[in-house]
Amino acid sequence: MRKNRDINLIVITGPTATGKTRVGAMLAHRIGGEVISGDSRQVYRGMDIGTGKDLQDFIVEGKQVPCHLIDIREPGYKYNVFEFQQDFVKAFEDIHRRNKMPVLVGGTGLYIEAVLRGYRLIRVPADMEYRTSLKDKSMEELAGMLASYKKLHNITDLDTRKRVIRALEIEHYYAAHPDVDTGFPEINPLVFGISVDRETRRANISHRLHQRLKDGMIEEVENLVNKGISYDTLMYYGLEYKYIALYLKGELTRDEMVKKLETAIHQFAKRQMTWFRGMERRGTKIYWIDGNLDMKKKLQLIMEKIAGHPS
Repeated sequence: MRKNRDINLIVITGPTATGKTRVGAMLAHRIGGEVISGDSRQVYRGMDIGTGKDLQDFIVEGKQVPCHLIDIREPGYKYNVFEFQQDFVKAFEDIHRRNKMPVLVGGTGLYIEAVLRGYRLIRVPADMEYRTSLKDKSMEELAGMLASYKKLHNITDLDTRKRVIRALEIEHYYAAHPDVDTGFPEINPLVFGISVDRETRRANISHRLHQRLKDGMIEEVENLVNKGISYDTLMYYGLEYKYIALYLKGELTRDEMVKKLETAIHQFAKRQMTWFRGMERRGTKIYWIDGNLDMKKKLQLIMEKIAGHPS
């Protein structure tokens, strides 16, 4: 359904624990669209509870809303933004060939912005000489270097030294190859952000964490270990997988794991909001919707904007 023919992508984003997945699924169902997941960890099979797939959210009025880019890689693999762009374009073009509207739903700011801004679709090779030149620099110095490039990054989303250096390596390559063709389709998005006040978000995060622990999140991580996924790889996936891995290794008690994980998720949600504010400063218009509104009102506001009416 294309009420406004200039729009070829609807985005539903926002920090964790705001209910954006259900909003995206309900919207896709209403307009006869299909969801594309914009989450960096939900691509992995068997990593369901820890990544918050909430697959039941995609069942609306007894029907399964089609969703792309979930369960497309095996656990242990290290998916990246380059691969996400490629997979997104395939799904985006496939959905449009069937005259449907793609609805990008997720909270991984780097992935969302990589689509909206059409970051270059090229695989940047490792540059060991350049990496060596950075090895003695502090994180603050690396952050300053990254911010000096034209396409500004938010260092809070690049939470390890390895990722910051890789981001610099990519920008260094782009600077040396300014004429590289992106091969990215034209995107005319309408972007909605679902947000709640800080206290509500904190309460939602805490409630959801304890529910997921009851639902077997620790057992999910144990199963991954039993299948041969290393603790180092689990640490790479971060948050739930990092802290539960530390618990399984005996480096944290269960209570310590839960407290540290809860704090880390709160900090992650804050970093997500920082990223989205950065997106706005870099030119992305986000129409923010109060996540405390009932679903009918949220969908009404979105539909009015899609139709071109004032909200």
